[in-house]
Amino acid sequence: MSEKNLTIIASKGTLDWAYPPFILSSTAAALGYNVTIFFTFYGLQLLKKDLNLSVSPLGNPGMPMPMSMDKWFPVLGTAIPGMQTMMTGMMKNTIKSKGVASVAELRDLCLEADVKMIGCQMTIDLFDMKHEDLIDEIDLGGAATWLDQASDSDINLFI
Repeated sequence: MSEKNLTIIASKGTLDWAYPPFILSSTAAALGYNVTIFFTFYGLQLLKKDLNLSVSPLGNPGMPMPMSMDKWFPVLGTAIPGMQTMMTGMMKNTIKSKGVASVAELRDLCLEADVKMIGCQMTIDLFDMKHEDLIDEIDLGGAATWLDQASDSDINLFI
């Protein structure tokens, strides 16, 4: 049986969007897949040494709200200053109380499982990011780097 390969493009950098690429990657690696994640645009936030991720209830109608707020609290109310901080805190507490691993723990698990992580050099340049703000265990590359990985992959995902 030949090796299986999974490539993922991670393009979002919020707390809720950090989980899918790391959960799928760590699971695939545990199942013997060779895994590559290409972090581009806002997904590069997931490679920062300091993971200060938040979740935005604004424009996220599928987000479950505490105390059934989604039934009585207007969507526009989620734009009130401080709501993002409050909702992020509530989400982090829920994650912790349910025993779900943190994003940092999942990222470390992926690194331990030899998941290859590529930061998009063009995006780093575009947003004037500093390489020293990113974790050391990554490679840098562009679309051609990802395409080279993806062309040999059994599964390609865009998250």
